[in-house]
Amino acid sequence: MSVQTEQVEQEVFNFQAEAVQILDLMVHSLYSNKEIFLRELISNASDAIDRLRLELLARSELPEAEGRLRIRIGYDKDAGTITIADNGIGMSREEVIQNIGTIAKSGTGEFLRSLTGDQRKDAAMIGQFGVGFYSSFIVSERVVLTTRRAGLEPSEGVRWESDGKGEYTLETIERPERGTTIVLHLRDGEDDLANGWRLRSIIEKYSDHIRVPILMPGEREDKAEEAAGTAGTDITVNRASALWARPKSELTDTEYNDFYRHIAGEPTDPLTWVHAKIEGTYDYTLLLFIPSRAPHDLWVPQARRGVRLHVQRVFILEDTGQILPNYLRFVRGVIDSTDLPLNVSREILQGSRAVGNIRTTAVKKVLKRLAELAESEPEKYTAFWKEFGTALKEGIADDYSNRNEIAKLLRFTSTKSATDDPDTSLDAYVARMKEGQEHIYYLLAPSSTAAKSSPHLEAFRTKGVEVLLLSEGVDNWVVSSLREYDGKELQSVAQGAGDLGALADEEERQTKEQADAEYADLLGKLKAHLAGQAWDVRLSTRLTTSPACIVSNEPEIDINLMQRMRGTGLPRQAVLELNPTHPLIQRLNRAQGGEHLREWAQVLFNQAVLTLSARIEDPTTFVQQLNSLLTALTDEQVPGTHEDAG
Repeated sequence: MSVQTEQVEQEVFNFQAEAVQILDLMVHSLYSNKEIFLRELISNASDAIDRLRLELLARSELPEAEGRLRIRIGYDKDAGTITIADNGIGMSREEVIQNIGTIAKSGTGEFLRSLTGDQRKDAAMIGQFGVGFYSSFIVSERVVLTTRRAGLEPSEGVRWESDGKGEYTLETIERPERGTTIVLHLRDGEDDLANGWRLRSIIEKYSDHIRVPILMPGEREDKAEEAAGTAGTDITVNRASALWARPKSELTDTEYNDFYRHIAGEPTDPLTWVHAKIEGTYDYTLLLFIPSRAPHDLWVPQARRGVRLHVQRVFILEDTGQILPNYLRFVRGVIDSTDLPLNVSREILQGSRAVGNIRTTAVKKVLKRLAELAESEPEKYTAFWKEFGTALKEGIADDYSNRNEIAKLLRFTSTKSATDDPDTSLDAYVARMKEGQEHIYYLLAPSSTAAKSSPHLEAFRTKGVEVLLLSEGVDNWVVSSLREYDGKELQSVAQGAGDLGALADEEERQTKEQADAEYADLLGKLKAHLAGQAWDVRLSTRLTTSPACIVSNEPEIDINLMQRMRGTGLPRQAVLELNPTHPLIQRLNRAQGGEHLREWAQVLFNQAVLTLSARIEDPTTFVQQLNSLLTALTDEQVPGTHEDAG
């Protein structure tokens, strides 16, 4: 129907019955962040200016563009409005109906089918002016659009208005300039958007790369002017350049550093970066930075990631793990694809082949750059490892396909390290392995101090066999997932029988067999006294100075992993190992125990628990038993006997 006004004829159009449902989908499903309304409108305005440039080249009868091509953003706090204006190609009345009416006349079924079909068509669909335009209703209760197409008379301007519910109106107006102006009348509760700082921050976040200058009024001290959003001369608020889209040969280190500080919000320069344009089945550009220091929220679950996904230079969303894996959550930068739809959701990302290809390439590029850094700039890599090494270790368990590449990047402290700083790579360890050494040995401990003083290292130190000292919680998962490297199996010095394999000579093997026979009775008695505590009691080949230690009988489960799963910190199958060369053990064997053997069994076991940095279940009883033995002893007494038994 139509309504006759004093100056022009206003027509009222009814939306189709499905339109409300489609708009609800746009507002609540396709767009999870209300701020993107501005992104969509700015993107549309930029497209209108691009189309003007093309048409000027194609149609010689069109006059040259008057003035600077630009997008202008204004706001009025008192009126509760935001204005987006461009001097691009504009629209005729028919184009307004066609473009802005697209969603109204397409029907829910057709629209939904288009979104779940070919992704290139999805991108085209969501990128149409009419569809992106409707994101305005996320924050607006009423939208007014005025426009005039380039080449038409001023009297052929068009005014479109709607509340996004049942109908919209069209009327012909006088509009002197070409282009489009959109006025958003904000909903209740959205007034905070009519704010210069807020709008600038949204532009910086989503549209900083737009090549067209985005202008906003400069601020003045006059509060009335500032409140109306009309203070001062217009200033450009975007950089108007997608740095990642430019050839690397044109970019300087200063430009890279400035861009990193801009997108990361960091005052420091990055450690290094990867900039690559990938062409083939899928086309995309990567610009990924390795920071020089860890963000404060690196270990905060659900913290913001630093990689931003763009589609055709339009910011879409921040990565939450679909693009880069969690162990690379410290990476900052931009990934710009031409193969994803502008309405891409996290659900679409999960099943997208394009995203799978991007993820695979991005991870390999980052790992390759880190490997280059470790090879050519070891000081920088040492700085990287100090900040992000713990996070990178997670990749051993999380990223099977890149496990070997990640393993080459690992750094550990070892018994050969001059300081506590991790300086040993697995390649360096393998190169230093002794002749006949079959395993890469490691020790898990709750701290570096506990690791260095552990009795489990005694025999390895004596033979000069290097042991990796692992004291971070994530190391449990590293050794559980990385079972071998360069053909060498990883072996804990606190697991199993402690066999040094070919490193043990024939004399040592004969000595062990003889000791096993000599100590068999003592071991049987101690095992009986420790029933329910020790899974076994045996002689040790790993001890040289300490009387006893506890190891795990289970080669597939390390002690520290059990510490995190049980209150005491002991392995499920705790084995007490005794040093047959220690004077205390030798005296106990000669005396065959005596009446205090039960107490000696408990004291030896609990001392070994303490050296493991585990927890004694009954410390009071332990102290009482220790005091009882000290009281019973004299300089002439044999441990575990009275004077008449000497």
